[in-house]
This record gives sequence, structure tokens and C-alpha cells, in this order.
Amino acid sequence: MVIPFLQNIPPPVDPVTALLSLLEEEGERVVRLWAKRIRAETHELDVPGRDLRAPLRPLVDELVRLLRDRGKDALILWPEVVRSHGARRYDQRFDAEDLAREFKALGEVLLYVYARRNRQRLEPEVATFVVELVGEAHASAQASFTRVLKTEEVRFREAAVMESVLNHVEVGILLAEPDGTVSFATPPVSRLIGMPMRAVVGARSHTSLATVLSQVNARHPDGTPFKVADMPFMQALHEHGPVRGVLMVVERPGGDEATLELSATPLRQEGDELAGVIQTFTDRTEAANQNKALLSAHDELRRLQGRLLQRTRTQALGQLASGAAHALNNLLNVLRLRITLLRREYNPEHLDSLDRTVGQVGELVARLQEFNVQRTEEHLHDVQVDATVREALELARGELEQREHPVSVELRLGSPGAVRADPGFFRELVVNLLLAERERLGDGGGRVVVQTRAEPGGQGVLRVEDSGASYSAGEMTRMFDPLSREVGAPQLSLLLAVAREQVRRWGGELTVENLVGRPGAAFVVRMPLVRSAQEREEDERLAGESWGMVGPRRFQRTRRVLVVDDDPDNARMMAELLSEEGYDVKVAPGGEVALKMWDERLYDAALLDAVMPDLSGWEVARELRQRSPHALLAIVTGMDVRGQNRANLALVDAVFRKPIDVGALDEFLGQSDLSSTGTSSPSFPG
Repeated sequence: MVIPFLQNIPPPVDPVTALLSLLEEEGERVVRLWAKRIRAETHELDVPGRDLRAPLRPLVDELVRLLRDRGKDALILWPEVVRSHGARRYDQRFDAEDLAREFKALGEVLLYVYARRNRQRLEPEVATFVVELVGEAHASAQASFTRVLKTEEVRFREAAVMESVLNHVEVGILLAEPDGTVSFATPPVSRLIGMPMRAVVGARSHTSLATVLSQVNARHPDGTPFKVADMPFMQALHEHGPVRGVLMVVERPGGDEATLELSATPLRQEGDELAGVIQTFTDRTEAANQNKALLSAHDELRRLQGRLLQRTRTQALGQLASGAAHALNNLLNVLRLRITLLRREYNPEHLDSLDRTVGQVGELVARLQEFNVQRTEEHLHDVQVDATVREALELARGELEQREHPVSVELRLGSPGAVRADPGFFRELVVNLLLAERERLGDGGGRVVVQTRAEPGGQGVLRVEDSGASYSAGEMTRMFDPLSREVGAPQLSLLLAVAREQVRRWGGELTVENLVGRPGAAFVVRMPLVRSAQEREEDERLAGESWGMVGPRRFQRTRRVLVVDDDPDNARMMAELLSEEGYDVKVAPGGEVALKMWDERLYDAALLDAVMPDLSGWEVARELRQRSPHALLAIVTGMDVRGQNRANLALVDAVFRKPIDVGALDEFLGQSDLSSTGTSSPSFPG
């Protein structure tokens, strides 16, 4: 008699038959999923040419055979088959934990595939059989793994102790053979890189190691990919020498980044034959992070220094300009009121007052110039041009790179040598030129090229050029005008005007020019290079011989005078005054025109404005002195020239300060039968 409620109970399932059926039909799938789980659990690498399923497939095939032939005895016999697998995994440098993960993955895969094949139904007897079977197999493999490990420790105790030590130190060690094969890697190498190195050991580096580097996104600190050829051991094998301090950045599986320092040392046998290379891995992540923080702080400091340098200079000039403007406005107001009264009625008193006011304006300008002389004459040294350019770039870099589109600077330094200048002001000059280029390029950023070189004649050149729009002639003229009223120009033009005058004190020139054949412009600083004592003595000897051939200069009564000034009003008034005194006067609006007029007609004297857009008065004087050694030459300027170098001052016979004393000028031009030598200093009338 059958009890009714027992009719719904399914008959018991034979676990051996169920598992055998599963493996016969789904064996390849079990092996594939098992290999996939191992890869995920142990971070095993799927290296090209290496099949992760190869050592697993024989184990499954043997289990199928035992289940078919021996039934439940497979529970006892299959673990014996698996025992050799534990020894094999030891040879493949698996850890005991990795072996445990491997068999855990097998149990999960068998239960998953069985349940899915049977519509998510998993009988208890089948689950129990699978767990027991996998557990016994794991125990057998683990015992074999441990026995081999202990045997190795007994047989090679010193090596085992060394490996144990290397396993706990923070430095990873890798040994490469002369053919590039990696034959040994300590566990810290895997920990530092974040991927197991067992796939690399025993394989050619260009296959397995390339896969590891790709998996961890290895790169250089600058972001470029780190290739196998960049490994120090590869370089050491190629160069037969040590390679130190190569940095590599990796992304570990957990998501954190690490900076590793790699070094390699060749190993040699007797006869100096290369036996291999030892490469070390050291974690420098903390040091790299600290270095980044320091670099960030340094960049911020440079930016603040650049701002402070510019702000301090600008504030000082602004305060000076404000005070000078206030005093000049008072004096100009007096001039305007006196001129108004003079127009209404002629009175000699008004003329005397105008003359006194003009004299007061001249005294004010002289005091401002005296301030500049005191600042720039106190600390003259031999300044290395290239070193100063690098220092200035470091100060300005923060400002140049601050905006969304930074300004990049390319240095093309030609080692011109040293110039005689104030080190601080010369450095400040380069900073201001770089910041001027930044303002010129605007928010779009761009590229600036800084060049230095030595030119024939002992001149050093500093050139700062950009790729912006070319300047018009008017813009180049107004650029160095300290009173420019263009929007955004007063601060820059004031800085450039002061810089230009200071460079002239050092015997040089600061100019601006457009690039030829392409858009862009450049600031150009030309200064005499410092010459050795022997070179200076030779120059003086040659100069003495030259003046000896020419003989003493004897001046005749001057009649023909060339006035050179780019300011039309100054030139016209000067010509009218000299014409009334009986001189034959011609006017040239610039240096180039003056040289052409001098070649066309013989003049007895030239009055040269010091500051002109094409050629300075000093440059014109140098040319005229070569053409007419006996001519009278004078510089007419509103600047103070006491800081001018002696070579320039020796070119002229006098320097007149604006406003000019007409009597002193007439006395200078009217001299006759006077003699002087080329090495004498010019007089400073007026």
C-alpha cells in the first residue's frame, strides 16, 4: 500500500550519475568558467600564447573517467590525481591562498552549471557530493603544495630563508637572463605593481611583461606610456652598464596609483661575460606625492614673487609719476596763465616769469633723473645673461601659466657671456618683457621664444619674440613713451621707458621690431659684453694709434649745422634759433635720414637727439665720427647721461640737457682753434 503524501516526493538522485552527466555534456563549459573565475580571483593574466585552461582540462577529464569507471570511489581516487596539481602550482609560483581560491572557484562553477542546467534545481545529495569532492581534492593539492614547499625549504634552506626575507622587505627584486627572459621575481614585485608576476617568470619579456604593463597602465611621470624597452634591465642588457632612478607610475587593481623607482645592475661572470641583470622595484609614491606638493607650492611661490615684483615696481613708478605729474601740472598752469596774460599785453615781466617757470620744470625733471641715477649706479656687476634669463623665467612662469590658455616659453640660449649691469634690474627687465608678452598675447595664450647670442663687435643680444600681430609704426614709437594715454598702455609704456633708459645707461639699446616674413614682434636688448682685461688694453692701444694717425682735432668756425630730432617742434625751434644766430641749419627727422643728408653735404656740426625710433643719437654719432672725425658732435637729450658708458660718451664733444641754454649752445658751436683728443670726456653745458 502506497501512502498518498509520499507520491509527491521525487525519487532520490544519484549524485555520481548527475555529476557525470553534467561533465560529459558541459565539461568544456565548466573548464572555461573555471579558468575565468581563477583569472578574476587571482588576477591571473591571459597572456597571448598561454592557455589558462590547459592545466585544468586534464583534471576534469580524469574526474569524468573515474566517475564513469569507479562510481563513488572517485571521491577517494580523484584527490590522488589532483595531488600532482598542487606540486605543479608550486612550480608556477602560486601562493597557498591562490590554490584555495582555485578550488573554491571549481566548486562554485560546478554548482552554478548544474543548477542552471536543471532549471535552478539543486538536489541536496548532489550539492553535498560536489562539496565533498572539491574539498577532498583541495586538501590533497594543498598537502602536496605544502610537502613540496617544505622539501624545498629543507633542500635549499639558505635560499628559502633569503626568499622569506625578500618576501617581507619593501624592495622587489627581478632577475633577467642575458636573452631578456625573466627568471626570478620576489613577491614584493607583484605587490608593488599590483599584478602577479608568475606569468612573467620564465617567459620572454616582450610578450608577458608587455601585457602586465598594459594591464596596470604603466607610464612615465610625464604621462607617456612605459614600454618594455624602457625597463632598466632591458637598457642594462643593451648598454652593459647600470641604470638608476627610472620612475614608473602604475594603476593598481584597487584604483590607487603608485610611483615606483626602478634600477638595474648587470651581473658578470669570470671574463667579464654578462650573466644577467638584477632589477629592483622601490615604492616612491609618498615621496612623489610630497614632491608634487612641493612643486605646487614652489609654483605658487613663483607666481606670488612675479606678482610682487611687478606690483612693487609698478607701485613705485606710479607714486613717482603721480608726484611728478602734480608738480608739473602746477608749473604748466603757471605757464598757461602767463601766456594768456602775454597775449593780452606785452610785458617783459611775463617773459621773465615764463623763463623762470621753464627753469623750474627743468630742475624738477633733473631731480627725477637724479633719483634714477642713484638707483642704478650703486650695484653694477658682471651679469651672466643666460643665467639671468633662467632666473627671470622662473619668477615669471607662475604668471605665464596662470590663465586657462598659458603662455609657453622656449629658451634658445647661445651663451653670449656677461654684461655690465645691475643684476636685480636686469632680471626685472626680462620679467617685465615676458609679462608684457603675456598681456600682448591675451587670454588665448601662445608661444614666446627667448634667444641670446653674441654678435661681432662685442655686443650681446637678448631677444624676446612672439607670434602676435605686427605693430604699426605709431605703436612702436609710442611704446616707450612714458606719457602714453592709450588704454592699457600707461603702465606698460612707463615700465618700458624706464627700462630703455636704464639699458642705455649701461651702453645698450632696448628696441622693438616686427618679425620679417611672418606675423609677430620682438623686444631686442643689445648691450656690450664684458671684455677681458687683455682685450680692453688692446682696444685702448688700437684707439691710441688711431687717434695718433688722425692727429689733434682742430675746430674751425662752425657754419653748417645739422639738427637731428624726431620731434618736429623741437627741431623747428632749434633751427630757427640757430638761424637767427647766423648758422646754416638743416633738420633731419631721424637717424637714417641724417646719415643720408650728411653724405650728400658736408656739415661742420650735428646736434643729435638721444632718443629716436630708428637710430639713437649715440648710434648716429658713431657713424658720423667714422665719416667726419673732426666734426663737432653733441647729444641733446632730456635724459641724464651720467650713467652712460665711456665708449659712447667719447664719441661726442658735448651733451646738452633739455631745456637748452641757447647761450651755451652758441658758445659751443662758435669755438675755434680748440683741440681735444678722442679719449677726453665731453663737456656738459646747460
